[in-house]
Amino acid sequence: MHSLEQKIGYCFQDSLLLTEALTHPSLKHEAETTKVDNQRLEFLGDAVLQLIFTEELFNRCATVNEGHLTKLRIRFVSKKALTSFAQTLELGSYLKMGKGEIASGGCHRSSNLADGFEALVGAIYLDGGIDNASRFILNHCKDEIQAILAQPEEDNPKGILQEVLQGHDPESPSYHIVEIQGPAHRKEFTSKVIWKKDTLGQGSGLSKKASEIEAAKNALTHSKVTTIIHSTAKKE
Repeated sequence: MHSLEQKIGYCFQDSLLLTEALTHPSLKHEAETTKVDNQRLEFLGDAVLQLIFTEELFNRCATVNEGHLTKLRIRFVSKKALTSFAQTLELGSYLKMGKGEIASGGCHRSSNLADGFEALVGAIYLDGGIDNASRFILNHCKDEIQAILAQPEEDNPKGILQEVLQGHDPESPSYHIVEIQGPAHRKEFTSKVIWKKDTLGQGSGLSKKASEIEAAKNALTHSKVTTIIHSTAKKE
């Protein structure tokens, strides 16, 4: 694992923590000698990431309100972002998996890479504390942080909203046109987004798609959605 330690810029005092962080559950199911997997460290790493990104955003975005800070943090901890962080480290090549998972392309699967990255963060935190975990995250993810802060408006709020909600419950949000106004050549559409019978947001635009995007943006600041985000960090 020395080459991975060089990439992350951190040398583990307890190498077993790093091994655990890289052990996919499929290996424990196949190998009787393997007693642990990375799910517990993934749980911990998720909370550590939330804290580090929250503090970084709080310090760097002094004039931004809570709702927008929440939307920015969602982007940092999304599966897309975590997968990108893992790919930069070539983390898939270090993951220990069962033969079946390897054969099905598990080393390249986004969920495995994202989970592995969270587990790695959790392992660094346990081994070296919050300062080392923060140093690793802010150094390794600095390009992504700069890119998101340079483009503070999410270009795919519908995707982010769906990821947040389906991480809590498999039901997908649905969008409905509730009003169409204006002349034929310049109609304005108003949409609302509903999830589990609750209206989470409403938005307007000059096309159906634009109105749905605005509805999703507003839904990301809805109390029910922010509660889910906060509870995800705690892994109820």
